[in-house]
Amino acid sequence: MAIYHSVTDLIGHTPVLQLHKLEAGVCDLFLKLENQNPGGSIKDRVALSMIQEAEKQGLLQPGGTIVEATAGNTGLGLALIAAQKGYKLILVVPDKMSREKIFHLRALGVQVVLTRSDVGKGHPAYYQDYAQRLSKEIPGAFYIDQFNNHANPLAHSTTTAPELYAQLDGRIDAIVVGVGSGGTLGGLQAWFAEHSPHTEFVLADPAGSILADQVETGHYGEAGSWLVEGIGEDFVPPLAKIDGVQKALRISDREAFITARELLKVEGVLAGSSTGTLLAAALRYCRAQTSPKRVVTFACDSGNKYLSKMFNDDWMRQQGLISRPENGDLRDFIALRHDEGATVTAAPDDTLSTVLARMRLYDISQLPVLENDRLVGIVDEWDLISHVQGDSQRFGLPVRDAMTRNVEQLDKSAPESALKPIFDRGLVAVVMDNERFLGLITRTDVLTHWRNRLEQ
Repeated sequence: MAIYHSVTDLIGHTPVLQLHKLEAGVCDLFLKLENQNPGGSIKDRVALSMIQEAEKQGLLQPGGTIVEATAGNTGLGLALIAAQKGYKLILVVPDKMSREKIFHLRALGVQVVLTRSDVGKGHPAYYQDYAQRLSKEIPGAFYIDQFNNHANPLAHSTTTAPELYAQLDGRIDAIVVGVGSGGTLGGLQAWFAEHSPHTEFVLADPAGSILADQVETGHYGEAGSWLVEGIGEDFVPPLAKIDGVQKALRISDREAFITARELLKVEGVLAGSSTGTLLAAALRYCRAQTSPKRVVTFACDSGNKYLSKMFNDDWMRQQGLISRPENGDLRDFIALRHDEGATVTAAPDDTLSTVLARMRLYDISQLPVLENDRLVGIVDEWDLISHVQGDSQRFGLPVRDAMTRNVEQLDKSAPESALKPIFDRGLVAVVMDNERFLGLITRTDVLTHWRNRLEQ
């Protein structure tokens, strides 16, 4: 096997996997595993291409500063390469980006500037406008601008397209792509127009994005909102070459996330939310065909960046994307059910230090205390403060010394109105089935359940 001397040498030449366990009708469906790039996404290609072109043109000097607006993966690719080449990197990112991506970027030494994801182009807080303004304020900074940088599609016309064509022996009937900056679509179209003009391009667009409207009607209205990261836009990116797309499919967040989870479950591929959108569209396209076709789409990035979101059942329920069967009682309000093994608990003999660590790890502020699966108390942050009182040695004391034993409980059959008096006293609701502990209900749980009930 070859020995490489830089992670940048590992970018590209990603494998293609034929999918056999997802129902694709009469078609053969292939997935190009761009999540196998060293930065975990297809955007490694783009980042390397843009930085190399900027160096060739003298736009980047040694030790210089790169500024970019990104929903995540381009930023990770830029961070990987900037770290190898000694550039400083400032990224302006919308606040819907997953925590894993932000942690990854900061670990690579990136200065991350969070901005609003609920505003459109032209607003000063819009991530692209913000990044462009920032680059002008910093002496010598270079705004790499993936949305207008022709080295973006160049990455795909010179590497991704010919790779894909060779891997499938030149037999590709349709390619399903998403559009963020538009570089993937624009670059692939440019190459395939010359080498395989019969290949059809299908747009996978998050429901709420305006791009499917543009494909179908030639114009668009106001954009909606979506949770999928990295693709979908409220404007038509100039690099995308949307006019060359023959068909567009709108994919809801629910369908995208469930498809990505199914991809992991049945095919063993851990991929992100945009992959779920592309794959859902590819499956829909394949199932609509009456004659066999060879269809390709992409695992755009790795799903390990979405473990706290798309692959987290509790987060999915909070967003109203999955739900349990309704019981018609207080059990419906419990986010973390004890009978599902989801409740984080403490034992009377656990130390206060252990309890605090669990609170921090799971981002919660109170734990039920169970002994032999029987509820004996509850411990929250206020109990810790009251008991420790600045004496760090007291973190070694057992939970039984600090927990609240007089816990007001509600039977699962109690009316919904019984929750408010408990919340008025600053407490959480403890739900029981006779002597059996079922879980806790917080104010947030109630608000989430009400919102999901409205959306249903």
